[in-house]
Amino acid sequence: MDEGVAQAKLAGTAPAETIPEHYVEAQTSLVGRALRTLKHGEAFAVMDAHGDMGLVPESPEGLFFQDTRHLSFFELRLESRRPLLLASVLQDDNAALSVDLTNPDIAIDAESGLPRDLIAVHRTKFLWSDACYERIGFRNYDSRKRRIQLQLRFDADFHDLFEVRGMRRSARGSRSVDITSGTSVEFRYEGLDNVARRTRVEFEPAPLQLEPHRALYQLDLAPGAACSVIVIVSCHGGEPADRTVPNFLIAYRDTRRALRTMTRGIATGESSNELFNEVACRSASDLYMLMTPTEHGHYPYAGVPWYSTVFGRDGLITAMMLLWMDPQVAKGVLQYLAAMQATAMDPASDAEPGKILHERRQGEMALLNEVPFRRYYGSVDATPLFVMLAGAYFARTGDLATIKALWSHIQAALRWCDEYGDRDGDGFVEYRAKTAAGLVNQGWKDSYDSIFHADGRLAEGPIALCEVQAYVYGAKCAAADLARCLDEPEFAKSLVCEAEELQARFEQAFWCEEIGTYAIALDGDKRRCVVRSSNAGHALFAGIACPQRARRVAESLSSEHSFSGWGIRTIAAGEARYNPMSYHNGSIWPHDNALIAMGFARYGMKKEAARVFEGLFDAGAYQELRRLPELFCGFLRRPRRGPTAYPVACSPQAWAAAAPFAFLNACLGLELDSRKNEIRFTDPVLPEFLDEVILRGLRLDSSSLDLRLHRHGRDVTLNVLGRTGGARVTLSK
Repeated sequence: MDEGVAQAKLAGTAPAETIPEHYVEAQTSLVGRALRTLKHGEAFAVMDAHGDMGLVPESPEGLFFQDTRHLSFFELRLESRRPLLLASVLQDDNAALSVDLTNPDIAIDAESGLPRDLIAVHRTKFLWSDACYERIGFRNYDSRKRRIQLQLRFDADFHDLFEVRGMRRSARGSRSVDITSGTSVEFRYEGLDNVARRTRVEFEPAPLQLEPHRALYQLDLAPGAACSVIVIVSCHGGEPADRTVPNFLIAYRDTRRALRTMTRGIATGESSNELFNEVACRSASDLYMLMTPTEHGHYPYAGVPWYSTVFGRDGLITAMMLLWMDPQVAKGVLQYLAAMQATAMDPASDAEPGKILHERRQGEMALLNEVPFRRYYGSVDATPLFVMLAGAYFARTGDLATIKALWSHIQAALRWCDEYGDRDGDGFVEYRAKTAAGLVNQGWKDSYDSIFHADGRLAEGPIALCEVQAYVYGAKCAAADLARCLDEPEFAKSLVCEAEELQARFEQAFWCEEIGTYAIALDGDKRRCVVRSSNAGHALFAGIACPQRARRVAESLSSEHSFSGWGIRTIAAGEARYNPMSYHNGSIWPHDNALIAMGFARYGMKKEAARVFEGLFDAGAYQELRRLPELFCGFLRRPRRGPTAYPVACSPQAWAAAAPFAFLNACLGLELDSRKNEIRFTDPVLPEFLDEVILRGLRLDSSSLDLRLHRHGRDVTLNVLGRTGGARVTLSK
């Protein structure tokens, strides 16, 4: 996905000189044991099932804030023993983690002992206002009084996220720790970037004994008695030290209120399949956990743990997939990326005027330019995707005021495509990294080995990717519609001509008759990379493919070489670099499959879209929490077993979480047309696992509708269950 990093090679190691600088080392697997994730704002936490963190060496666990690990270790012990785990669940809305524990068998002294299962321990953890809150509750179910020692151990290493991912540094700043009162400890880190980062650990009530890395309580519990301990770990990234942190109850109330406010206006759905309802519910909860407030609106951060920050491509695609249910996400993404759009040349960050941001990092290593991602523009596809999203947002909402405010940014993005994106003037947008510290490949498949020829040779740049030309085509078509609405007919006409010319050049240059699909790319010598890949499906998503060839692309992607039974592989089995355990050369990505399904639907192939939907739904049903991960391995589906996990995949991941809603949109043929004030369903198809879908609160301008779609054999019927406003609803075959 991002930073060319996570090609964890399970089937052998690449030569040392080819391993990217920002590779994620797979010393520990994220799926080797159950992990729990919380996120709010700029902070996120990764814990084990007990609610502890850092007990396994070199793990990604901890409390992170602005790309820095502010708490690297936290452990709860009773009488120096780890409690027994009873249950560990993320609440349905992801607002909090609930963990139930009990005491193990404990021999306190020679005369008395504590049999297991007498002391109940309940931990509630959540994030709010750059802090991690925890309430640890205890209840004595014994018939006699019990005295229990509670020990809490903690530490903060202040490692940059890139260090956690495996990068080595020649020097670091200085750490210190002080007991600041009888109830608090403060860790400080004076970074080489001259930023003073701090972690404050506060306890309520005061511990019996407080040390720099340990708090000790003595709990006296009568029969049936209960008590609790509150721990608040707050992260400070250089702001004044007197920032107020809310108390536990106020913070818990506020986090619930914020979730309700953020999701108040979105469309919701339910179906006849309870398992799908669970997948959809978890996806929605993950998406709105990843939504992060900015001064320009909410932005879906890409994923936890590696990508909990702004990524241009990820945010744009996530917003596209959510457009029918929550167009405000698209507005926030567009406004943020417009504000961050490059205005000058900067080779160190791959910036060029008009180019859209790839990612933004706030950690020490980025601020020191040890990694180039402080504000990095090494993405060839985010710029045309920005224009595509602007056009789709306007068609969905009719929000001309926002488009007018964005128009100069849209024009700058188009100029980048024509000028900086096409340096050799051949009509295609290419990329070549301008800094050795940046990404070698700059499409969504940005692994060092993801673009290659049929014989396995890596493609030399500048590289023109198949899907990028499709996005540029989609951008020009979208911008033409916007230009008409802004009363610029000549500009609109020229954009239409440019799009048509690009489409003709694309068909001639990229079509490979010998494999029945489009080449993954053209190399620097304009030679086709004749490889069967999922990239070709994006040509259908953006509409550049001619109808006859679109059908053949769909046949290729639906073949046993590409479709594993769980989904469509990034690279088809049998290609030179195919590896089902690789990051980009044979794995399966939910978002990739969702975009392909949208492409199938665009060309009227709803049954093919439904088949892909069924595979990914089945894969999601096997996942813990019903959560679709960033990706999973591309092994062939076998009876009586689920898909094979990828060891360092992010979970949750924004565009994976958005995928079920994109699949549903594709199969239903759903379009919301603001200019016609019309909600259309074109040739809807429901996959076999869905007999019925009810959409509630589907909004178009001032209208809101509740709709029911029901499958009768191969037909789907539509009923309006409730309506406010005058929007028309149509169903056509």
